[in-house]
Amino acid sequence: MILVVSSAPKARDSLPLLQEATGERVELALNLQSATHELRQRTYSAVVIDEMLLDADPQEAEVLMEAAGCAIAVVLKFAISSPERLVRDVRAALRRHEKERAVAQHAAKTALRSELNEALTGILLSSQLALSVPALPPPAEAKMRSVYQLAMDMRLRLEHER
Repeated sequence: MILVVSSAPKARDSLPLLQEATGERVELALNLQSATHELRQRTYSAVVIDEMLLDADPQEAEVLMEAAGCAIAVVLKFAISSPERLVRDVRAALRRHEKERAVAQHAAKTALRSELNEALTGILLSSQLALSVPALPPPAEAKMRSVYQLAMDMRLRLEHER
């Protein structure tokens, strides 16, 4: 869903084109306060803000930007921008945002995989050391072998997911 924040008639006229071009539902907020309220109520992929409104109320603009959360912000001068430019800028911002999200997800997966591998190495090493203890009671040995095998299975799954 995309939120357009503008009181310009051009903005209202551009909504159907933007909705068709992006395939996302598009809503209109006429001022920064109502836009901030909407951003706190729903999740948006993008928020398109008329630069004139930002310049008119810098404090409320800051509140709006904080409320935007993960929505990508696109600032545009509706008074001089064509509907085609609006569509072009929003589509470019959405693509850029998707690439950034993919990079962040990859980095998070890599970091998690690394942490899990470190923990698994510790479990495997501790299990091997425990299994080498002389006169280890058979029930404890069976449990340690089970822990060792589970850790090995996890490591194999992590390696196959690369």
